[in-house]
Amino acid sequence: MNILAELQERFRAALAELVDDPTELLAMVRKSSEPKFGDYQANFAMALGKRLKRPPRDVAAEIVQRLQIDDLCEPPEVAGPGFINLRLKTDWLAAAATRTLASQRLGVTPAKEPRTYVVDYSSPNVAKPMHVGHIRSSVIGDSLKRTLRFLGHKVIADNHIGDWGTQFGMIIYGYKHFLDEAAYRQNAVAELGRLYKFVSRLVSYREAVRSLPEMRNRLAERRDDAAHLASVAQERSDDKGAAKAARKAEAGAKEQAAALQSLEAGIAEVESDPVLSKAAAAHPDIEKQVLEETAKLHRGDAENVSLWKEFLPACLEDIQRIYRRLDVSFDVTLGESFYNDRLPGVVNALVQRDIARESDGAMCVFLDDHKTPLVIRKQDGAFLYGTTDLATVQYRMETWHPDAMLYVVDHRQSLHFEQFFAAARLWGYDDVEMVHVSFGTVLGEDGRPFKTRSGDTVGLEGLLDEAVRRAYEVVSENDDKKPGGAEIEPERRREIAEVVGIGALKYADLSVNRTSDYTFSYDRMLALNGNTATYMQYAYARVFGSFAKGDIDVQELRASGAAIDLSHPAERALAVGLLQFFEALEAAAAEYRPNLLTTYLFDVAGAFSIFFDQCPVLKAETEELRTSRLLLCDLTARTLKQGLDLLGIKVVDKM
Repeated sequence: MNILAELQERFRAALAELVDDPTELLAMVRKSSEPKFGDYQANFAMALGKRLKRPPRDVAAEIVQRLQIDDLCEPPEVAGPGFINLRLKTDWLAAAATRTLASQRLGVTPAKEPRTYVVDYSSPNVAKPMHVGHIRSSVIGDSLKRTLRFLGHKVIADNHIGDWGTQFGMIIYGYKHFLDEAAYRQNAVAELGRLYKFVSRLVSYREAVRSLPEMRNRLAERRDDAAHLASVAQERSDDKGAAKAARKAEAGAKEQAAALQSLEAGIAEVESDPVLSKAAAAHPDIEKQVLEETAKLHRGDAENVSLWKEFLPACLEDIQRIYRRLDVSFDVTLGESFYNDRLPGVVNALVQRDIARESDGAMCVFLDDHKTPLVIRKQDGAFLYGTTDLATVQYRMETWHPDAMLYVVDHRQSLHFEQFFAAARLWGYDDVEMVHVSFGTVLGEDGRPFKTRSGDTVGLEGLLDEAVRRAYEVVSENDDKKPGGAEIEPERRREIAEVVGIGALKYADLSVNRTSDYTFSYDRMLALNGNTATYMQYAYARVFGSFAKGDIDVQELRASGAAIDLSHPAERALAVGLLQFFEALEAAAAEYRPNLLTTYLFDVAGAFSIFFDQCPVLKAETEELRTSRLLLCDLTARTLKQGLDLLGIKVVDKM
């Protein structure tokens, strides 16, 4: 049972004669911020009183008189300017918790009106090692898939991989000119990754050399402007506007100087490297050649298509190996290449419907509220991401007929999705919900995007290895400190470390509001205290440690038919938390925010810790109380396990 939803329906009936549509007001019925205000609060009397031009307390009192909740709650309390405080009846809580014990789904009932979702997440470019930037899309998308599916919706998880773009032009060019055959035979993916990086640096070098004169001219202009405005500000010493303009110009000049310095440093780095400088000199038009190799692939050139088919299986398996460690999965993996045949038809359809038109040789969709159009075919005939995305919508609607499509992609792509969604609606796909589930950046301790010491993006596999290594240290230290000596064999420690380390990484990401950046820290994410996966996993293991100590047969306990009693405040507080699982899931799914689920689990684990410290379990005063508390422990463990599973995180019985 979703307690919050039930209370909102009770309030809906009470508000029926006061407002036509109480939906907005019902959103103000929520879990109480503090226990002293009860378990739930209705905070809409102030807004409603203003609308009705009546004192809020009078409005609240009238609503309380109409409210039918005697079976659920103690008599409501009107507090302050009109807050309605609700406290669930303890007997009702105990009965509801006892009923939940018998529920395989912990009281969560499937959606009455299930929807069909396509969740598009992870989407790496193949033939390039996955890096830290891929973790957020992968784990957020996977958690949304699990949660929506558990709530009874149909979900198609689609990994829209980049297997057809310019990176393959770079790799093919590199293969033809810079291949280390021995390295390729030993580890094809590593060598392809090296070729991509090598060619990419040469392309960037050529682009930098070409833009250098313009950058220098721009800096000179900025400095002249700054000097002029500084002179004007000096002459008009009492003119704040002139002083502000001078400061802004000076800051712009400094920013331009820093950009030029970075460009020159990149050029110097290549020119000082014997291998890179020699290759740069020997391939002066490498940018054009890379584009030509890409175009040949897209035109179906036999050699390039053959190479692409040779590269792809090894690259896909390398990515899949990372997904297996992360326990991230998909229903379909349909890359850009899958939609290639559809792209001309997409452009033609948009042109025929007068949605797209030519501009400077390119085919564009011009959109209201956007200064720049969505380009769907370049002057040279090449298609772009927007074209492929439109073809993807067409295919998904024809194949799965979804009610919603979620794109779990970082916030830097916001403009693209705004334009793409607008173009899709113009094309006629306006009956499907399309959502950009955006997320922030993983930062280092310096507050900048997380990089290696050399400035490279951190590889995802290395990140996993380091998390597991550190988790092994935490598990070993914790085990070695046990009063009776270590209990876990080295091999089992390694298995636990894999669960704990990867769980810590995933939880650290998921526990942050996805739209925010977060600072990466192994120490914080592996802490046994605080809002971490390790804390949740430890609470789960603590339950089973207690069961082992008391020689408790869990299956026998569950089959006992005993009821939960809530005579202690800590028992009651824990039961309230456990019974709010359903509403936590629905909130996380409604806002596509897994952090609402992590916050819930953290609160439950905290309530369990207080309960476990204040309420003796194995040494309870009576056998009935002992059984009741054991059942409460078991329900806690099941809830934590299910909640963590919906985040893609596993648990262990010992830590």
